[in-house]
Amino acid sequence: MDFEFTSDQQALAKRVREFAADRIAPYRRESDVRREYRPGLLAELGEEGLFALRMPEEYGGLGLDATSAGIALEELAAADLSVCYPVLNAALIGGVLAANCAPEQLAGWLPPISRGESIVALCLTEPGHGTDAAGIEMRAEPDGDGWVLNGEKTSIMIAAYATHGLVFARTGEAGAHGITAFYIRLDQAGVNRETLPDLGCRSGGRGRFVFDGVRVGPEDVVGQPGLGFAAVMRGFGVSRAYISLMALGVAKAALDEAIAHAGAREAFGRPIGTFQAVAFPLVEHATMLHAARLVSFEALWRADNGMDPRIPSNMAKWWAPKAAMEAVHQSLLTMGHLGWAEDGPIAQRLRDVIGLQLADGTAAATKLVVARKLLGRENAP
Repeated sequence: MDFEFTSDQQALAKRVREFAADRIAPYRRESDVRREYRPGLLAELGEEGLFALRMPEEYGGLGLDATSAGIALEELAAADLSVCYPVLNAALIGGVLAANCAPEQLAGWLPPISRGESIVALCLTEPGHGTDAAGIEMRAEPDGDGWVLNGEKTSIMIAAYATHGLVFARTGEAGAHGITAFYIRLDQAGVNRETLPDLGCRSGGRGRFVFDGVRVGPEDVVGQPGLGFAAVMRGFGVSRAYISLMALGVAKAALDEAIAHAGAREAFGRPIGTFQAVAFPLVEHATMLHAARLVSFEALWRADNGMDPRIPSNMAKWWAPKAAMEAVHQSLLTMGHLGWAEDGPIAQRLRDVIGLQLADGTAAATKLVVARKLLGRENAP
């Protein structure tokens, strides 16, 4: 087993880290206060190739593996977690499209995503259906050779910026097999959007869409009618590892701030890091973050090598965001009043990282996946 990244992956990490330090981190506080990305950011992400990470090369992508995408997201999160979401969505939705669509659809859809011209949102969650995604109620009513969409999607990250959406609606019977995925424009008549006020990731543009008589045709269907739920659930095999690494990127940045502070701040005539009460909690959290990171990258390594990533990916998803939140909290305590200050380096990160305990599945939902894999569905909850 190799615990080192390849030279190409190390170069990618360095490139993204330098880009993030120059073009993202200096604006993190301002973007949070304004509750929006700074002008031009999405175009710069596209120029940097960050929307093209997982796209096939024949459609303008970089054709990189899942591990490389995880490396990039971890580096972005260290600078500003909110900026990760359009990059994450491009990787996840691009993968779902590439695996399920006809060549003519891919030729029209993937190149604009790769270039950052199409900003994509995953429109799955509904007001009454989050964890129980197979129970969604939004209808796609038959209309000639197509359908008409009516209903609401909520808690959609980057709703404020998205030009296109992977939208899931019920075209058949109850349950997972009655759901169809559509790839549609979100700036057309009948699509209404509203942003939501959030505790953290305030510039990420989380919001809701209301679809009122939006017509879609067979050319908008991803894969086949009734197979939409299966397509997105396969994507969660790696997306949960991506989100875990995003959480760990935030936590590592906060912990680095706290460690630097512990070496510089003096109390009772010596650096506070020389006191066990300060140093040992930092060591404990550094250990937890390190271990969670190994599980996260194991999931991506398994995906890249044709193996099932679901057990380590779901293990990482319930554990890493919790470990990250606790590490950021300890960093705040270590820095004292500097950590508590809203304009300091820690407070925003704590607000931001809490949401990752919900994103893409709660701890209970991800533990359920692992339990059913370990015990068998008949012996698990």
